[in-house]
Amino acid sequence: MPPINVGIPDPELKNSPILEPIADEEPPPVVDETGFVGCYFNDQRFDHGTYVRSGDQLLRCEHGVWIVVQPDDL
Repeated sequence: MPPINVGIPDPELKNSPILEPIADEEPPPVVDETGFVGCYFNDQRFDHGTYVRSGDQLLRCEHGVWIVVQPDDL
């Protein structure tokens, strides 16, 4: 199934952070895994592991944050 096109983030709606992939030497971001581990984009809820397209970026939901997916990561 192709990723859902979600448009661009509306700052007035609930959005999970969008992070660039981190280098191996950088510490991973701190993520609160005590509740819902999915992501939000413009008030829409997505499950962990979901892919969406925002403009020209492909994003993957990872434990409450969106990770920018590089084409060679697929």
